Parts: sequence; C-alpha cells; structure tokens
Amino acid sequence: MRWNLRLAAANRGIWKASELQRMLAERGLVISAGKMSGLWSGQPISVKLADLDVICAVLGCGIDELLIPEPDAVTAPASEEEPQRAVGESQRVTPRAPRGRSLPPA
Repeated sequence: MRWNLRLAAANRGIWKASELQRMLAERGLVISAGKMSGLWSGQPISVKLADLDVICAVLGCGIDELLIPEPDAVTAPASEEEPQRAVGESQRVTPRAPRGRSLPPA
C-alpha cells in the first residue's frame, strides 16, 4: 500500500501539515507533531481506523484516495517453486513408529 495523504490534501488546497493538523484537531483528532510529520511526509507504520474516518471527513475523500494498492510490490512466497497440488491432495507421509518401537518392514 502506498500512503497518499499529502497529495490528497494538496488536491484540496492544503499545503502544510500544520494546517491539516489544525483541521483534524477541530474535528476531535489531536495528533502530536511527530505523528503528524510521519503521516504527512512518510509511510506511517500504522493508522487507526477511527483516525482514517476523521481524515477522510476533513478532506472530503474516500479511503481509496489515501491508500493506493500496490500488488506488484508483494513478493511471491518461496513455496511457489514447489509443484501445485489439487485441493485436498496431500503429500505422501511416512508413518512414524511410537517411541521405543520400530515399524515392521513394508
């Protein structure tokens, strides 16, 4: 996901983080200067859903304008190198003998 707050704000004539911070505070979302800096200029580690509601209300935008999906940035799992199996098909499992005993030869 790409965080797009700065562009969403600029599209509405909001050019300074402090201006948006003041507008958010008027709606009850008080954000520290450090957290506001992270929201404004970077890729925040986390954003509360309730905070997203306030940000969207202040900017008059949808969540789709703030969070841009980047599916190509997702790495493929290492297991994709293994052959794919049908649903319900399992790997061959070799049974184990209970501790202290051995299995008879097959």
